[in-house]
Amino acid sequence: MAIATRGVQPGLVHHSDRGVQYASQAYIERLTQHGIQISMSRRGKAYDNAKAERFIRTLKYEEVCMFEYAEMAEARERIGHFLETVYNRKRLHSALGYRPPAEFEQSLPQTRTP
Repeated sequence: MAIATRGVQPGLVHHSDRGVQYASQAYIERLTQHGIQISMSRRGKAYDNAKAERFIRTLKYEEVCMFEYAEMAEARERIGHFLETVYNRKRLHSALGYRPPAEFEQSLPQTRTP
């Protein structure tokens, strides 16, 4: 979704746990085709993935556990809305100076080339 909607530029780091879905050849090829650097947590090092785990906790508590989705399409729509509208544009993040990610990203120097 990020590749399709955000125009991801080479140099992006994709961090994940050691799950089989992230280690699959097709997934790795897709990331490398777009110049995305792959980063995986080390075996038995729970804190490597602490930020991702915190994000999943937030997603579960603030969206998924609040609703009973009737079908997969509804789940995709609601979770997508939560990510793009609530989490990225409204929810304040202490690690970003109590700003939403979209606002923080706007404050960064532009390094993209046309």
